[in-house]
This record gives sequence, C-alpha cells and structure tokens, in this order.
Amino acid sequence: MTTPARPHTPPASSSAASPTSDAPSAERVLVLDFGSQYAQLIARRVREQNVYCEIVRHDITAARILEMAPRGIILSGGPASVYQQGAPRCDPQIFRLGIPVLGICYGMQLACDALGGRVGQAASREYGRASCHVLASAGLFAGVPESTEVWMSHGDQVNEVSPDFVALAGTPTCPLAAVRHKTLPVYGLQFHPEVTHTPAGSTILANFVRTLCGCRGAWRLEDFAAQTIDHLRQKIGTDRVICGLSGGVDSAVVAALLSKAIGGQVSCILVDNGLLRKNEAAAVIEAFTTHFQTDLHVVPAEQKFLDVLSGVTEPQEKRRRIGKAFVECFADEAAKIKGARYLAQGTLYPDVIESGAAPDGPAATIKLHHNVGGLPEDLQFELVEPLRDLFKDEARRLGLQLGLPESIVWRHPFPGPGLAVRCLGHITRPRLETLRDADQIVLEELARAGLMRQVSQAFAVLLPVQSVGVMGDARTYDEVLAVRAVETEDFMTADWSHLPYDVLARISSRVINEVRGINRVVYDISSKPPATIEWE
Repeated sequence: MTTPARPHTPPASSSAASPTSDAPSAERVLVLDFGSQYAQLIARRVREQNVYCEIVRHDITAARILEMAPRGIILSGGPASVYQQGAPRCDPQIFRLGIPVLGICYGMQLACDALGGRVGQAASREYGRASCHVLASAGLFAGVPESTEVWMSHGDQVNEVSPDFVALAGTPTCPLAAVRHKTLPVYGLQFHPEVTHTPAGSTILANFVRTLCGCRGAWRLEDFAAQTIDHLRQKIGTDRVICGLSGGVDSAVVAALLSKAIGGQVSCILVDNGLLRKNEAAAVIEAFTTHFQTDLHVVPAEQKFLDVLSGVTEPQEKRRRIGKAFVECFADEAAKIKGARYLAQGTLYPDVIESGAAPDGPAATIKLHHNVGGLPEDLQFELVEPLRDLFKDEARRLGLQLGLPESIVWRHPFPGPGLAVRCLGHITRPRLETLRDADQIVLEELARAGLMRQVSQAFAVLLPVQSVGVMGDARTYDEVLAVRAVETEDFMTADWSHLPYDVLARISSRVINEVRGINRVVYDISSKPPATIEWE
C-alpha cells in the first residue's frame, strides 16, 4: 500500500474569480461536464461538504483552470464511449497541473485512456447495484468498509491501466472499479459515488474534497442567498419583474428572493390553467394576498389550455403546448403591467439537466420541462431563474432561511405542466376532475397517517387503461389509477416509499368508493433510475 497524494494548495498568484460565482477561489471544486445526467448531483454532494462547486465545460483549457485556482477537479460521467470518434474529451494538460482530479465513470475511462490505459466494452455490462471489494482502505477509501455496495451504470470500462496506476477497488465483473495514479494526484471511480444508491459515496467524496484536495469547508447556502439577492438587485435595477406562481415551493422561494432584492417591483401572476390540484388556485390566492401581500394577477385560462391540449396524447407535445400557452397568457397579462421586463421562474437544476440544458454540456434530453422548454423565440421577457443551480432540498432550506412558512416550504412538488402529465392519454375536463378528486384522497390519507414529511412526493396518475370490475351486482369497465410515492433527498435519484398496507388499503377503498370512473388502484414500486418520478 502506498501513501496517497498530498492535498493540493492552489498557486498563490491565481486570484481570478469564477464568471458565475463570488465564492472563495481557495475553496472551489470544478466539475467538468461530459453529459452526465448526474453532473449537478456531483456538485451538490460536494456542496454538502461546505465546499463551493460549479459545473464548467468539459473542454475548458488547463490555463483557464489555473486562473480559477480550484482545489480539485471532478470529471463527470457521460453517455459517449471514449474510443468513439468525436467523443468529448478534456485538455490532457489538466492531469499535469498538480490539482487533484477524480474521474467518475466516463471521467475515469477518459483519465486512464489519456494516461496510457485501454478502454473497451465490458464483458458484462453493469446497471444497478454491485458488490465492491476495497483493496486499499486509505486515502480515497478511508473509512469505507472492505465490502461495500456501489451503483454502476456502464457498458464500457477500463480493461487495462498503465504501470503508473494501482487498483483501489473491484467488483466481480470490473476488476478496476477504482484506481489512482502513483505519482500524479489522479483518481478514478467506475461507479457513481454521488447517488444515494452508493451508501459510502458521501464518505468517498468527502475524502477526495477534504483530505486529498485540502478543502476546509467554508461555503454555506447563506452565501448563495446573499450573492443571489445582490446579483438580482444589480441585474434588475429599477425595472419590474413578473414572477410566475404555481403554489409550489420553487416559485415561492423565487418570490421571496425577489422581495428581498427589489421589494415592490415584483408583480406575481397566477395562470389558473385548469391543470392545478384540487383547491390549489384558491390556496395560492390566499397565500399571496395575505402572507406576501403581493401585486397578484390571476388569469382564468382553463378553457384555453383544454383547447390546446385537445386530442394530444404525446407527453413532449403536451409540454410544448402548455409552455406556449403559458407564455401567451403571461404576455397578455404582462401587457397590463407597466414596465415589466423580466420573467422570474422557479426552475431547479433537475428541470435543467433532464431537459438537456446543462451549461454547454452534451447531456441527453429525458423530457421537456415547463420552465425550460416550449418558450417561443420572440419571448418579450428576459428570463430570471435564480434557483437553476439548486436542488429541491436546497431550495427548501433557502426558503426557511428567507422566512417562508413551513406549510409552503414542505409542500410536495408539483410539475409545471400540472395534471396534464399525470392524466395520461387524452386531456378532458371530466378526466381532470376525476384525477383531482383521487389525488386529493391520496394526500389526505398520507396526512392522516402523518407521512407527508417522510414521503418526498406523492400523487395519483390516471391511466389510459380500463379494466373490468364488479360494483354491487353490476359489471364495470372503468379507468385505472396509479399511486406514486417516493423518498429522496435531491430528486435526481429516488426510492419508492414503502407505505404501510393499511394506508394503501384506505386510499384504494376511498378512491374506488368516492370517485366515479375508477374501479382499480395500483401502486408504483419503481425507483429512479431507471424510472422517472413523474410518469410523463
């Protein structure tokens, strides 16, 4: 066993600030994005160590990295193969800067390939949990059990490394599951330490950030709030901002940030599109006229949205049409608000990364999101998205810091397209009412059982499937309702909630007895990945 590389101290002469942050350069870690769906999740895990982390282009130059003076560099995973023509690569001089580098999945393959190794298709692809044996329990793996579970997601792997590398861990089908260079501060992990499915992942990342990179942990979410409020104040100046309200925590936090930054220059607009949860519009109106006392404009637009969704069943097309109609409603209402220049949205990073809109990254689009897709090119507002670098739990913590009530902060997430992506198939007013009533029962029973905090997100999905049933002496042929409940910290990965059988029984009984048109209830036991939280 050899001694791990010493923590890196950035050059004292480098003091250039990041173009997107005022965080201390001595406490910065960079993530080079190669198109991983988990790139921002890596950054979030680093932030949990109270170290500021940001994502940059994968082809950033070594010279620019020296200017930014990070403590460490992480190479993300990605969908490409290293040996493919045109595959994204990084500046090879990065490995010679003396700054600790950690390659994850594709990032490990890239580092090993650049330093004399060989990457190819794995004899046995690994997707999901795998048993990993730790060979060197120091440095990167300090405090990690000799046998630990890890999350794999790869078809390629490093088949051979140069003599300058040593193996740190392996699985039955991937002998080089973790490696380090003997003389350079370069490390590689074939598995994903950033996901919750790797129990020791946080320990491994902490070892890299704190021990190998030498970070002290000086960054706090409060710093983000102060910097964001100052940035909004400077950006917006004396102009007016329109803030779109949905009733969820995201838009509420944005409204609170804007209120702190520019006060009375904020006008809030609620588009009552007929796709909200039961009594949602009334609750939003109450919250933002009494608690926030904002300049609130309510746009009744149910029929408009029903018309544009008529006959549409394809999920992405639903999202595009909803996005377009949403902005049209905003534009019409904003025309009545003098001096409106900016449109503020509660876009979070999971929305951005799943829409393939990571900063200059080659991520694949999973689905379009209302906040980041479907906007027309002639949009009359400049977008303000102050939360687009945060995850849901960070947004909630920020909301509490800003003084928002817990009833708003801990409300379960609701998608921008609303019930349109939970009402699978054709969208009609009767089907939406059926779904609304059933969804309300799900939430009521979870609240009755005291499970609303334990469950991160729960909702009902009306399926375009009918099944035979018997009610009394009569045969029925009605629709099927799926119940979805998940537990997660970051909404990039999630496990299905193991709800008590008696709670599921009450939900099923009430839905079938109280909601006309449903005669069967099923429970979704899929985790993310491979499934997403929403069905569409």
